[in-house]
Amino acid sequence: MLITRKAEFSASHVTARPDWSAERNAEVYGEAANEHGHGHNYQLEVTLSGEPDPVTGMVLDLKELKQILEREVILPFDHHHLNREVPPFDQIVPTTENVAREIWRRLAPHFDGSTPPSPVRLHNVRLWETEDVYVDYSEENG
Repeated sequence: MLITRKAEFSASHVTARPDWSAERNAEVYGEAANEHGHGHNYQLEVTLSGEPDPVTGMVLDLKELKQILEREVILPFDHHHLNREVPPFDQIVPTTENVAREIWRRLAPHFDGSTPPSPVRLHNVRLWETEDVYVDYSEENG
């Protein structure tokens, strides 16, 4: 069974490689390479897989998932400049693809299939950058 929780955060970033010239960054990233950056109201969907507990009927208490999302994603990302304030984006370009992969990295240890009483696994991270652009990241497609 799959269960999904949505969350949102706002963050700014510059989509550019610091080791490239301004011209090269503009060629590759276009206006997103602007040194002042730009922001997004990201929409995050986190999907877990598992079997409902026979006693509670839940795959996972969604309050627990909300707390983990708050601690691992929302607090570190929301209203921050990713390149300047959120490692590893001081070292890698904070594209939507890389942000989704980092969110997976932060959440995966909490949902590795060892959660009692039934195994719960992180199935998918979907990150919407705009209303018509999103990235899906999972172990299968990552």
